[in-house]
Amino acid sequence: MIFPDKIEEKIGFDGVRAQISGRCHCQGSNDLCASMSIMTDFQSIRSALLATAEMSSALHSDEAVPLTGLHDIDTPLSMIRVPGTFLEIKDLLKVRRMLRCFDDVSSFFSRHSSDDGHTPYPNLTRLSEGLDDITPEIARSIDKVIDDTTSSIKDNASPALADIRSRLRGMSGRVNSILRRVLSNAISQGLLEPDIVPSMREGRLVIPVPPMHKRQIQGIVHDESASGKTVFIEPAEIVEANNLTRELQMEEHREIIRILTSIADTLRPSIPRIIEAAKIIYHLDFIQAKALYADTVGGIMPHLHDREELEWYHACHPGLKLSLEKHGRKIVPIDVTLTPKERILVISGPNAGGKSVCLKTVGTLQYMAQCGILPPVYENSHFGVFKDIFVDIGDDQSLEDDLSTYSSHLRNMKFMIQRGRKGSLFLIDEMGSGTEPQIGGALAQAILAQMNTEGMWGIVTTHYQNLKQMADDTPGLINGSMLYDRQLMQPLFKLSIGNPGSSFAVEIARKIGLPKEIIDSAEQIVGSDYINLDKYLLDITRDKRYWENKRADIRRKEKMLDEKLERYTDDAETLRAHRREILDEARAEAKKILESSNSAIERTIADIKKANAERELTLEARRRLKEKRMALENSHDSQENAVLARAPKKKEKHNHRTPAVASDTTRNIEKGCNVKLDGQGPVGTVMEINGKNAIVAFGNVKTKVKTDRLTITDAKPKEVKKSGISMATIDAGHQRQLQFRHEIDVRGFRADEAIQAVTYFIDDAIWFNASTVRILHGTGTGVLRQVIRDYLSTVPGVLSSHDEDVRFGGAGITVVELQ
Repeated sequence: MIFPDKIEEKIGFDGVRAQISGRCHCQGSNDLCASMSIMTDFQSIRSALLATAEMSSALHSDEAVPLTGLHDIDTPLSMIRVPGTFLEIKDLLKVRRMLRCFDDVSSFFSRHSSDDGHTPYPNLTRLSEGLDDITPEIARSIDKVIDDTTSSIKDNASPALADIRSRLRGMSGRVNSILRRVLSNAISQGLLEPDIVPSMREGRLVIPVPPMHKRQIQGIVHDESASGKTVFIEPAEIVEANNLTRELQMEEHREIIRILTSIADTLRPSIPRIIEAAKIIYHLDFIQAKALYADTVGGIMPHLHDREELEWYHACHPGLKLSLEKHGRKIVPIDVTLTPKERILVISGPNAGGKSVCLKTVGTLQYMAQCGILPPVYENSHFGVFKDIFVDIGDDQSLEDDLSTYSSHLRNMKFMIQRGRKGSLFLIDEMGSGTEPQIGGALAQAILAQMNTEGMWGIVTTHYQNLKQMADDTPGLINGSMLYDRQLMQPLFKLSIGNPGSSFAVEIARKIGLPKEIIDSAEQIVGSDYINLDKYLLDITRDKRYWENKRADIRRKEKMLDEKLERYTDDAETLRAHRREILDEARAEAKKILESSNSAIERTIADIKKANAERELTLEARRRLKEKRMALENSHDSQENAVLARAPKKKEKHNHRTPAVASDTTRNIEKGCNVKLDGQGPVGTVMEINGKNAIVAFGNVKTKVKTDRLTITDAKPKEVKKSGISMATIDAGHQRQLQFRHEIDVRGFRADEAIQAVTYFIDDAIWFNASTVRILHGTGTGVLRQVIRDYLSTVPGVLSSHDEDVRFGGAGITVVELQ
């Protein structure tokens, strides 16, 4: 049970609901968000939280749950339950996209499930069961007739439709041909301007004619412009053709309705299953909206218990957190702990110190958890389940109900006492306020005692000393305070549990600037005992903060020492392992060098014996042996450098630990050096040094390489033949391709100028692999058009050239099809 009805508004949960609703993608998931309410069943709460946590995990993985193409299809499908009805193409496409979503989501969870049933998304997988009940024949029947890219019926949806559309295309060509002839005659007679373009009126082709010539063109007047300067006439020559076109269009419409009705007949038996599958998708979309919101506010999966439990760390009110972040400020989190022995927390402290925010934070986060929304707390937080949540925050005075501020509070207290029980959570702001302090405090103390006796859990805020004293003396209650900085005279918005807090009334009065005599008079009125008690509370709070800071500092230093010890241990083990690897590689390399050198010595001895100690041949054999020895030494140095270059770079991050080993060749690398990559491969030249990186040219290829992978060599880089095409030329070609347009305008050109421009234009179009281009030459006398057509017939790359459709320029534009 929750109380009052406006509890979400009072604690700020209405903002949470609005944020989640804004992340839903369809009305079905929005409806689930609107109907969301707290749950009291532990398993239901746990399943909802785990499902949201799994969705959040999927969002951060390489592949999220594919919830795309979501539409509300319940209403459209319900409209075709009656035989003979059909869906419009737009509604049918929505159904098809939802069917695709069913398949994508079902495949996603199947891919992430092993043969033994293990999956990282067990709760989501269980929710998605039923999506694979939809037969693929339904989707195929829609794909057969609907083109998703154009949102229209395909030509081959039926033989009859294909025939009708073929005749329509033929009729369109006939109409265009007749219209071009009519336009040409009218232009030659001076009745129309040369650049006149036909238009459509009520689905029929018409030509715009000046009113003075409307009697000279036979046809039907369909319309005139708003200014009256243009009359739209359907020439008599195309009236019959337009009539036939209209009849074919009506036949096409009837055939489309027949096709859509057939698809509806196919869908009808599966409507209940499709609607149930859509509800699953709506639910998954709602869960995804909760996961997206949790990511925004830092929500995580806490420890959940099937009992009353409240142990929170780093708790933040999500609405306040988002609001502060918009203004570049950070929220101050709170730690709250209630136990079976200390179930009721009495919070005191200064005004505007955060007491009400603390209450709303507890209310909102508990409400979120029991609605299946991940709360913004640390992972070591523990949440329980409360049977009831009662709230008395703000002012409920009402003229209609004849309720004052205090009487409205008393009515709320009455309801809580009557309905409260073990397992109820209550949140009361400024308990006992609104009336004479002495009797208000006494009633508040009696009500709090009754709630404690009933075993209820709760948090109250107050300024009354008797409630602070009661919390110290009564089992089940504990004091808490909102901290205040006495030096800066400002609240810290931090909750400290264990001691009562001061209202800091005198300090705040002094900060505001009340006259000293007034403050002194007030102190005399309340008496020294009250003032001293307030000072003692301040001293306790100060000392508590001091020792808390000391304890936190000790913990921080201990953690730092543990991390350093662990790091040193890991580094030592890594160095030992790497030392063994280097020694093993060195032994293997020494063995290879020894075998190679022995082979060279034996070949030299054999050559000397074969030469019978001839001086020149002996010297040549010795020279080859020396070269072999130097090559082995260079190879050994390169291998050593390569091994050292593979040393772990982790050591470089900590200057106080063992420094990274670097070879002489690495330290001496500078601009102009000839180097090899990892001691092998082609020779390159260092072009530039940037810290630990170098730009190296291997032939015509320049690359960025770590300097510790380079080895200096005496070898020279091979000469590479330079390409005849410079980079500037290539870049210019790319720039021309980016700026190329598929249309050229040569109106007003002489014939030779037009042919020259068209030649360059067609060459570029063929070079840039254009398939179709347009040449604007106008109608005029037709000479320019003929010259261009004659030229195009001689170009090998041109497949065909023809007039543009009459609706887009007709004979004034030539469309060129290229290979």
